[in-house]
Amino acid sequence: MSDISLTASMRSNLLSLQNTQSLMDTTQERLSTGKKVNSALDNPSSFYTAQSLTNRASDLSSLLDSMGQGIQTIKAADEAITSITEFVQQAKAIANQARDEADKSSVTSTGEIKAETNANAKLKIGNKELTVKLADTDNDATKVAQKIQAAITGDTGGVAGKYTAAASADGKSIVIKIANGAEVEAASVSFEGAGIKISGTLEDNRASYVDRYNDILTQIDQLAKDAGYKGINLLGGEDQSLTVVFNEDRSSSLTIQGVDGSAAGLGLTPETDWSENTAIDAVLTKIDSAVSTLRSMSSEFGNNYSVVQTREEFTENLINVLEEGSDKLTLADMNEESANMLALQTRQQLAINSLSLASQASQSVLKLF
Repeated sequence: MSDISLTASMRSNLLSLQNTQSLMDTTQERLSTGKKVNSALDNPSSFYTAQSLTNRASDLSSLLDSMGQGIQTIKAADEAITSITEFVQQAKAIANQARDEADKSSVTSTGEIKAETNANAKLKIGNKELTVKLADTDNDATKVAQKIQAAITGDTGGVAGKYTAAASADGKSIVIKIANGAEVEAASVSFEGAGIKISGTLEDNRASYVDRYNDILTQIDQLAKDAGYKGINLLGGEDQSLTVVFNEDRSSSLTIQGVDGSAAGLGLTPETDWSENTAIDAVLTKIDSAVSTLRSMSSEFGNNYSVVQTREEFTENLINVLEEGSDKLTLADMNEESANMLALQTRQQLAINSLSLASQASQSVLKLF
């Protein structure tokens, strides 16, 4: 206050006390916040540099969450591949069991074919007896087979559609077998024409294996559809993909292309007839190829998983580096600030005592009254 006059000594001590209080305020702020730079007024260069480092660390932290979700998406696909592989192995076991099952789904003629013109023969399948007209067959296995097939096709008592007749590949015998996809009970077959004899048992032992195999393919399709994570299914086909971003300006990323994990995508299709060993052998070849495809998928996803995981660990370490760098620019040394506070408190007490002494000269005037 300009209206109050202070001695030079008192004014000097008062100024010292005010400076000490200002320093104490600054020190108290540092002790309470733990920072030596709390605003741009404290140190513009350090404040803005630290803020830049902190902002980048924050941006990377959001990407870190995205990387974690990307890892989970890959893991979901990899887990599905493992389960699909087990299904494929199960399908292989079913096919092998069917392959080992005795093939009683066909009977073949033996001996020389000498079909007499205009002769008739009896074909008996189970309890059904059919008449086969052998006219104009001329000892030809193909023509004889066609006559037998015509008799089977013309029957209305349940034989038609369940059995077929055809000449063998070498044209020297006739084969009667269960029609593709037909389900029949065991039936004895006998046929005797002029120079032709067919006898045996038709039993569709492999039909149940076909059904079980097709059921496994259905399970593979359903599992592949269920392999999605947060709307992305890496086993849902090539139109599905996952892009994982690794840095704040999106210049570093990894795109993981989806694959077709369904049965069809693995080259496996539903079966209808395993009466011939060659049909089962073809399926086993497809299964081996499917297993190889699954292993390749698993290897690819495993490699991508490793890449994303490595980048996630690097990002975590980089965030720590950025935050540490920011802290070095702004954090206060609490030991030093505590010592400063103690020193300032001592200085403040001394200044108060000094101001008291300086004011004693003025107080002595009172003794005159």
